[in-house]
Amino acid sequence: MNSAGRVRAAAVELFATKGFHGTGIRDLAQRAELSSATLYHYMGTKEDLLVEIMTTALQRLLDAAEQVTTEAGDPVARLRALVALHVLAHAVSPGETRVVDNEVDALSADARGRVVALRDEYEQLWARIIEDGVGCGAFHTERPAVTRRALLEMCSGVARWYSPRGPLRLEELATHYAELALRALGNPAAVDTDEVRRCREVVARVWDIPVRAGN
Repeated sequence: MNSAGRVRAAAVELFATKGFHGTGIRDLAQRAELSSATLYHYMGTKEDLLVEIMTTALQRLLDAAEQVTTEAGDPVARLRALVALHVLAHAVSPGETRVVDNEVDALSADARGRVVALRDEYEQLWARIIEDGVGCGAFHTERPAVTRRALLEMCSGVARWYSPRGPLRLEELATHYAELALRALGNPAAVDTDEVRRCREVVARVWDIPVRAGN
């Protein structure tokens, strides 16, 4: 890994575990194995580094979500794909997920606006799919917005506890979560394992992370 990559990896790890304000420049330099003076060559300000991590993570998630849902058909298939993708992505990049979820308030107003806009765009994709499903009778909920927030919280929680050493393979976990999401919306449709496999391939490509079937 080159120096810029080491700085970014160090920042993701430290911001996720110690928080943005709890991480000092010396911490970043030590973890990246660089001098404090050299560090600035690769990161600009500490907030610049945080913004890059957050916007890149959200843009990847948005791009991948649009890809898998465009390939799917009706709202049921689109929701299955979106849930599977969200679970897979959060399981393989838990550090970025914790940074995005926990450090928005650490940003200045302008930077926060850019990050929140990306987050809102992603959540609107969920909202549209649920609304389409309710509209065509495939989903049943009197409170689509609350259901959306509940599903996002459930799926994002994977980043806090998932371990590849656990009893479930990653694809099995994603399949189970997709089934849970459909049941929450009153549709017990089965999840096609080929759909989950395609989501895994998208995650591996967009995040440039090996995501093997047995993970």
